[in-house]
Amino acid sequence: MGAESDKSGFTERWDSFYSRYADAYDWAVKYLPLWKNWLKRAIPEIKGPRVLEVSFGTGYLMSRYADKFDTYGIDYNAHMLTTTADNLKEKGLSAHLSRGDVEQLPYADESFNTIVDTMAFSGYPDAEKALSEIMRVLKHEGKLVLIDFDHPNDGNWLGSAVAKSWEAGGDIIHDLKRMFDKQGLEYSDKPIGGFGSVHLYVVKKPALSAGRPMALPRVNPASI
Repeated sequence: MGAESDKSGFTERWDSFYSRYADAYDWAVKYLPLWKNWLKRAIPEIKGPRVLEVSFGTGYLMSRYADKFDTYGIDYNAHMLTTTADNLKEKGLSAHLSRGDVEQLPYADESFNTIVDTMAFSGYPDAEKALSEIMRVLKHEGKLVLIDFDHPNDGNWLGSAVAKSWEAGGDIIHDLKRMFDKQGLEYSDKPIGGFGSVHLYVVKKPALSAGRPMALPRVNPASI
C-alpha cells in the first residue's frame, strides 16, 4: 500500500520515528555543517512582517530569523515542538508554536507573507493537498520558500543516487514542478547541494485579480 493510500499510517510511522530520535536529529542539524548550510539558504528569501514555518523540526532555522519577524510555527510532532521551544528560549527568542497537520492549517486565509518549509515536503503523503493548504494561508504575492530533495535537473548519476537513497529511507520525491504548474504558481528552482538533488524553490502566490472575490477565512483571524 502506497503512502498516498495509507496517509495516516505513513504519518504516524514518521511521527514515531521523530519522537524516538528527536535529540539525535537536533544534534545533527546543529552540528553537521552541510545540513545547516542548506537550511540557511532560505533566510535571504524570507520577507515579513508575518512568517510561518511549517514542519520546523527542532527549530534550528527558526532560531536564525525569529527575532526579525512576527514568527509562527507548526509541526506535527510533539517532541519537536518542545525541543524548538527550549532552543528558542535558550537564545532569548520566542515564536507562536502550535502542533498540527500541514493538511489542515489552523490559520485564516492569507495570513502570512512568507511560509518556510525545509526538508519536510518529501515527508507529506498527500503533497498536493499540503501545497493547496499552504497556498490558502499565504498572502497574495507572498512566497513559499521550500528546500527539499528532488531529482537533479541535469539527471547526473550522483545526484540521482542521492535522491534515490532519500526515497529508500522512506521519504517521497514528489514532482514539485508539476504541482506548481498545476496550481498556476510562479517559481524559481536553484540546486544548492547533494550534487543537484537538494533544491531551493521560491514559489510566489499570484496577485489578487481585479474583481475577484476574496475567499472567506475558515477561522477567525483573531485566533492567530
